[in-house]
Amino acid sequence: MVTRRGFIDGVSAAGAAALFGVPPSALAAAAEDGAGTDTEVQARDAIREVNAGMRASYAALKSEMIRRLSPVIVVQNDATGGKFTLVRDGNPQQSVRPVPELFELAKSISHVPQGIFSILAAYLSDRLPNLPNACRIDPHDLDMVAFAGPRTDGWSDPLQSYAATLTTARSRLGEANLPHQLEVSCGQILDEALKFIRDCVSSGTFDMASLQEFSAKTYPSIRTNMTYAAAAQISGVEGLMRSWRDLVGEKAWEDLYTVVMSIWTTSELNQASIIIRRCMNPAKVATHLIDLSTAEVPRDPVFVALDNLARIVQDNVSAETVFPTDPMIADAFKGREDLLSVEILDQLGAPTGASTPAPLAASACPLAKQKPHPAV
Repeated sequence: MVTRRGFIDGVSAAGAAALFGVPPSALAAAAEDGAGTDTEVQARDAIREVNAGMRASYAALKSEMIRRLSPVIVVQNDATGGKFTLVRDGNPQQSVRPVPELFELAKSISHVPQGIFSILAAYLSDRLPNLPNACRIDPHDLDMVAFAGPRTDGWSDPLQSYAATLTTARSRLGEANLPHQLEVSCGQILDEALKFIRDCVSSGTFDMASLQEFSAKTYPSIRTNMTYAAAAQISGVEGLMRSWRDLVGEKAWEDLYTVVMSIWTTSELNQASIIIRRCMNPAKVATHLIDLSTAEVPRDPVFVALDNLARIVQDNVSAETVFPTDPMIADAFKGREDLLSVEILDQLGAPTGASTPAPLAASACPLAKQKPHPAV
């Protein structure tokens, strides 16, 4: 944690004085003071104990609340459509994977272009070709992904290995008992993929243009697969929600909390959240449906969900109790904003209601460096 003293030590006295409005001489004296006297250290430790005491009480309240939260549905997103757990009085009662298998199968074949990209990406050229969407690709991002470059054929063996997997799936596709239209679209995706791989291996080369041409050919079939996957998920999730609504009763269902856990890339407009919100009390869905973004699947997803939900619930009440005269700060305290965000935005001169401050001019920020953008 960067303290005010540590920050002052890292900047010039003049710069710090301009920032904090303190005379440079006073800052210099403070810097020379080092860790301070024993009395000062003890005094500051006593101040820190105030916060430690608050955190201990906060944690105790949260721990007690976890055992009382009810009813709660915890959703863990995964490749099969999600694992749904019903919690009552802090105790998991049922865990169900309600989405029909068709969801997983349709998405599995839809991911073929991404699978091929993942093998070839490191061997792409970092020079953007003249493509319609070239301006949408950040050159630096491409440079990070295409780290091996096109001067090696390390992609050939992994690509042929993946082709063997695709060939097996293609040969068994008719035995999977899929709906006819879904079987056709899956077959088209696999056929295009195998043709692309054969061409790459035969010629010993590929480029972004050929990769995009291949993926564009599969896109109409992917859209068909998405239709089947979405229908399967809607039917499965809504069916489970009806069942659990009958189980817990209308009165309890009105106060239902739902925590949907997902990785960052699917945390906004999450598919499970979209479906579940239609099944919740419309008057409370804005505060009782929580999309929780995680870096990876936690070891105990239900506990993590309840732990976060308990904090959210008690903060909702705390915000209105501790900050009753400042609704803006109360909203920041109980929302996704950091409590200091409003004050920081104000000190940085951000417009009222702005979520992020305007960027500083290069001359005003010593860390800002202008880098020419490569021609597309």
